[in-house]
Amino acid sequence: MTTASAKGAPVVANRGAITACVILAVIMQALDTTIANVALPYIQGSVSASADQINWVLTSYIVAAAVMTPPSGYLANRFGRKRILLVAITGFVVASVLCGFAQSLPQIVGFRLLQGLFGAALVPLSQSILLDIYSAEERGSAMALFGVSVMVGPVLGPVIGGWLTENVSWRWVFYINVPIGALAFFGVSMFVQETKLDLKARLDWLGFGMLSVAIAALQMFLDRGEQLNWFSSAEIVVEALVCASAFYIFIVHTFTARDTFVNPRLFLDRNFAVGMIFIFIIGITYLASLALMTPYLQTLMGYPVVTAGIVMGPRGLGTMACMFVVGRLVGKVDTRWLLFIGLAITAWAMYDMTGWTPAVSQWTIISTGFIQGAGLGFLFVPLTTITFATLAPERRAEGTGLYNLSRNIGSSVGISVVSALLTQNQQVNHANIATYVTPYNPAFGDPAISQALSPYTAAGRAALDGLVTLQATIISYIDDFKLMMILSLAAIPLVLLLRKPGTPAKIDHSAVME
Repeated sequence: MTTASAKGAPVVANRGAITACVILAVIMQALDTTIANVALPYIQGSVSASADQINWVLTSYIVAAAVMTPPSGYLANRFGRKRILLVAITGFVVASVLCGFAQSLPQIVGFRLLQGLFGAALVPLSQSILLDIYSAEERGSAMALFGVSVMVGPVLGPVIGGWLTENVSWRWVFYINVPIGALAFFGVSMFVQETKLDLKARLDWLGFGMLSVAIAALQMFLDRGEQLNWFSSAEIVVEALVCASAFYIFIVHTFTARDTFVNPRLFLDRNFAVGMIFIFIIGITYLASLALMTPYLQTLMGYPVVTAGIVMGPRGLGTMACMFVVGRLVGKVDTRWLLFIGLAITAWAMYDMTGWTPAVSQWTIISTGFIQGAGLGFLFVPLTTITFATLAPERRAEGTGLYNLSRNIGSSVGISVVSALLTQNQQVNHANIATYVTPYNPAFGDPAISQALSPYTAAGRAALDGLVTLQATIISYIDDFKLMMILSLAAIPLVLLLRKPGTPAKIDHSAVME
């Protein structure tokens, strides 16, 4: 039961219980963004997948969530927010169990798609519930709590995933959602009130369908391109044509029809348009770097899965710590300066990573990860605030859906691109280094080297090939880190395009942390 107090603040029965159960739903979804990362090498062996194929386990989840995030508002209006949230929690848990049962790559990728489809609604609907049960004065604290729950994934995901994989099985990184989902389902069923249905609500199915097809085809194009040698493959040509055609139809429909899935007038707001580019780049640099770190630590450095999870955890701690600090600075310091600092810190962390080798110390990995996380902490809240600061209030609901869509597409594209570049650069670097490995190289005159790495024996040639492959792989990772550093630096001039938001009183923070 919801009423209003004398001061206009909502009075909600069991508000603490409602907050707890919706936060559980958010944590469950946030965990699955990163908890599978440290288990990828183990999943890869179980389902007999290649290094580039196994990343479909990550990208399929992100793409499905990206596609289904924008229509979550329509579904809640048409069928009821509580009902859709319960369906989303149930479907997410069932899909998690199916992921744990998977015996092949197509099965686990398909079930991860289901996870993403059902999990897409968990974050925006949980946020909308929190915004409804807290007053405008209390929303800052509510959104800070919401932001911390979103960032729990990067903190606890690698640690919990590593421990479960090492001590039980990689399948338990998915089974762990069962008790969390059961608690969230029970809490939502008991305490959350249903909203009024809008039976007249309509969804632009053509626009939604064409955008979904374009995103799916783009992801397949990026995931399969390196494996099939890009445009020399008929499949890649077809996927490129499908993506281009679907996106063309979507654009034409958006600018010629009424009540379209995406309102093009949103992009007339300069802050919103620039913010969409910003969050796309952040999606690339943050999750793509997480996807790279897992094989780097476990394969190149030989870290046990638990150790890999522990050294990756401080990245999320850095984000959470800076989010609390920046939350107090927003409105007091020019938001554009906060964004500049965040991008500079992120670029600095990536620059430091370009000097890494498998001999890098654990402290360096932890400290650099913390710094990179701190950079995201300086970006996340200020970027969301300034992106929606000048957008008309009646358009913010639609804007937040597109904002999340841009972030998710950036994440999926980033993971696919860095994985493809890693594979391609390994081959190129191996060929370049191998040109210097000849029997006439003066280095083979050293007896210690010629004995272990003799080009005249099968064992020596195998050892040489392994050494060349290792060096080629290290250089390939450095190339990827350098690319993400360049992207972070390239985004800095975009800060100049942002308008300075109005006074803090004029800024509606309800859109923050979506």
